[in-house]
Amino acid sequence: MRIERLAVRQFRNLKDFVFEPRDGINVIYGKNAQGKTNLLEAMWLFTGGKSFRGARDSEMIGFGAETARLDMNFFCEERSQNAVILIQNKKRNASLNGVEKNSALDLMGKFRAVIFSPEHLSLVKAGPAMRRNFVDGALCQIKPVYARLLYQYNRTLAQRNALLKDIPRHSELLDTLEIWDEKLSRYGGEIIRERFSYLKRLNPPAKEIYEGISRNSEEFSLHYRCGVIQKKGGAEHYSKEMREALSAARSDDVAAGFTTVGPHRDDVEISVDGFSARSYASQGQQRSAVLALKLAEAALLEQKTQEEPVVFLDDVMSELDAGRQDYLLNHLEKRQIFITCCEPETVGRLSGGGRFEMENGRLFVR
Repeated sequence: MRIERLAVRQFRNLKDFVFEPRDGINVIYGKNAQGKTNLLEAMWLFTGGKSFRGARDSEMIGFGAETARLDMNFFCEERSQNAVILIQNKKRNASLNGVEKNSALDLMGKFRAVIFSPEHLSLVKAGPAMRRNFVDGALCQIKPVYARLLYQYNRTLAQRNALLKDIPRHSELLDTLEIWDEKLSRYGGEIIRERFSYLKRLNPPAKEIYEGISRNSEEFSLHYRCGVIQKKGGAEHYSKEMREALSAARSDDVAAGFTTVGPHRDDVEISVDGFSARSYASQGQQRSAVLALKLAEAALLEQKTQEEPVVFLDDVMSELDAGRQDYLLNHLEKRQIFITCCEPETVGRLSGGGRFEMENGRLFVR
């Protein structure tokens, strides 16, 4: 999989231009706040996911403009394809190969990529939500139907929570919780099964990559911490256990005014040498752990789709010593890669590929 051409119009601070990257490594350099990350964000949106920076759609429209347009040609499934994203009225519309889609979400599974940015260091350091989002985002790319399942679960969760807030004032509503418990348990059981399965497959490549980065001096492992499951099984088993957990927590839920159990409360434990990376790992170990997770994500995407995903590396090379840089680049050499940095000398030792300078939103071929 590779990007052949990207046309940008009125997107953030980027001036209107056409970007034609190389097949291998593409280095985009320039001073801070020139638009390097904005360019990666523009390409990332074609995965169908949200901005990896957590930005709202309206924030991605250039200053003074009413719309932003992105037009990308990419090679996938042994043919060139075209996708267009139009951002207007606080939403994203999309088309694929000339066919209008209901939303940009429908692009999911067509163009696949993995992003590594400084914000992703919080994958280890922050709370459980970041780690859940990492697993869910990876699953959405491998299984686009998972995005719909996640939407159904979150929508049902919001409806159940709204009901829980009303019950103290309208006790007659208590009996209607059964309806929402059944729906939430069904969707939740599927989510738990998918997460268990994905992490079981992610652990071996992540362990291998991490131990390669550390030169076999440290051990790495992942564990899904699910609050409602006592023993592993299938989706039906997980749904049954979640239904029982919801029933047991009903009085607590009513008192709290929200649902206290379910996959929206779960966590992924990342361990180095048997200890929690969040609590005990050094900065270098945390960086290595996130890098291992993202590269393992790319490896699973390739296994599933038989296509090598595009890799975006946003301002991460400067945070890695020479040994870690060498390991990183040696494992990505067969893919199309986009690296942003402030100084081109950071990756000057790389042969081949393309070099581009970003200055005040303008892109120059070097």
